[in-house]
Amino acid sequence: MRFQNVCLESIAVALPGEVWTSAQIEEQLRPLYERLRLPFGRLELMTGIRERRMWPDGTMPSEASAAAGRAVLGVSGVPREQIGLFIHAAVSRDMLEPASASFAHHKIGLPASAQVFDVSNACLGFLNSIAIAAGMIDSGQIRCALIAAGENGRPLVEETVRTLLGGSFDRNSIKPYFANLTIGCGAVAAVVCHRDLVRGRPRRILGGVCRSATEHSELCQGNTASAGGLAMQTDSERMLEAGVALAKETWDEFTAATGWGRDSVDRAICHQVGSAHRRRLFETLGLDVAKDFSTFETLGNMGSVSLPATLSAAVDAGAIRDGDKVALMGIGSGLNCLMLALEW
Repeated sequence: MRFQNVCLESIAVALPGEVWTSAQIEEQLRPLYERLRLPFGRLELMTGIRERRMWPDGTMPSEASAAAGRAVLGVSGVPREQIGLFIHAAVSRDMLEPASASFAHHKIGLPASAQVFDVSNACLGFLNSIAIAAGMIDSGQIRCALIAAGENGRPLVEETVRTLLGGSFDRNSIKPYFANLTIGCGAVAAVVCHRDLVRGRPRRILGGVCRSATEHSELCQGNTASAGGLAMQTDSERMLEAGVALAKETWDEFTAATGWGRDSVDRAICHQVGSAHRRRLFETLGLDVAKDFSTFETLGNMGSVSLPATLSAAVDAGAIRDGDKVALMGIGSGLNCLMLALEW
């Protein structure tokens, strides 16, 4: 896919104030740790995740999405009346019907003339939504889109702790639940528009490449659980191997399509899983890990929010400068991979 006139005009995050450290989660699991003689500190040691944020109990995903949407409008130079598309791009949803985008659209106060819908594709939903909006902008259907994602992983982490404390698990049978404990909460929103609407330097979205490996769709599966909770099980080891292999295939096509290479890319922004995933990914792609910018240490894995929120953090930290070639490298369970070329 190639885009001619599409820009990332602005991006902003909204983060919860409540911090859960990995040590605190392990303390909740003390009876299990002591029974299985698990060493405390293993969660942070194995993932690199020191802490993550949590929304207050009962927070709806549309509330988080709307908070980020209001934040990005506060820094955007595009009037909200220009927005012709609104997408809620998270895994988390308020309910099956209507679309969570409907609730968030109303809470943000967006125009009635905007198209409104959800895009959900595991951790890849935000990048998918950028690609959808970019195609609509280049084809002349719309001039501007607002994309927001609000992820609430609190019910998943709480349900996982209850499950692990209430079951008869051994060291092997707890493994499918381990990834759940890396999850955090957050929200992000971006304004994507035609370059004619941009004031100042255009941050161009040039195009990208996508690939799938749906034969691995069983490796990470989540669903609703009892009492409104969430449940998920992940084969983390096979997920790592299959995910990195898919990323390598996508990267090879991405570099061929864009003309970018490991030396010309100035910054790589990846989905935030943890330290082991980052190390294996950069080794496999032959990329210098110094080109990475990570947030998993303090935010954990926020699903669809992680990659764009990390991009926002990198910009705020001055880690991305004018003219930089930025590779947005997203991957989600399914497995699906999408990489976009962003010229800052």
